[in-house]
Parts: sequence; C-alpha cells; structure tokens
Amino acid sequence: MTDALTVIALLLVAASATAAVLVRDPARQALVLSVLGLTLAALFLVLQAPDVALSQLAVGSALTPLLLLLSVHKVRRRGKRPAPDGERPAEDRETPAPKGRRRDGGRREPT
Repeated sequence: MTDALTVIALLLVAASATAAVLVRDPARQALVLSVLGLTLAALFLVLQAPDVALSQLAVGSALTPLLLLLSVHKVRRRGKRPAPDGERPAEDRETPAPKGRRRDGGRREPT
C-alpha cells in the first residue's frame, strides 16, 4: 500500500514540476510552484518525514510563492508608473554624452 502511495505522490510531483516549467506567466508560475510545494509536502509525508513535510509546507508552498508574487507585482507596477512632472519616459530621453566625447562619435559633418 505504501509503495502505491509513494508512486502516486512521485507522479504528482513530476506532473506539478512539469507544469511549473511549462507555464510562461510569472504570476501563474508562482501559483503552480505553490501546488508543487504541496505535492512535495505530501511526498515527504508518505515517506514518513513529517518534520520535512511541515517545513516544505511553510517555505515551499507559502513563503516562496508569496515572495515571488510580491516581486512580480512590484516589477509590473514599476513598469507602468508614469514619468514625474510630465517628463518623457526614460526610454525616450536622450542620455548625456560622456565627458570628453561628442554625441556623433567624434566625427564632424562635412561643411
């Protein structure tokens, strides 16, 4: 009976790990990673390691996906922020030339 449970848990871990790799959206990846953490916790429980299962539950299925979701949210929010005081976005502004160099690379236009 325990062999069957171990095989089922291993198949669930393999399926959820494959799903975590195949998902392209970072927010969904974090959610699938949470499911992977739950299946790993179930595998550890089947393998009679309840202390490792509890640690996996706390870290792998709660804390890590939460941190990933917060990071994705912050990066997406930072990308949508308008420029202050009506300035052009950073990618539209010209960067100043380094000291000692001209913008045209030191070439002069023929007169």
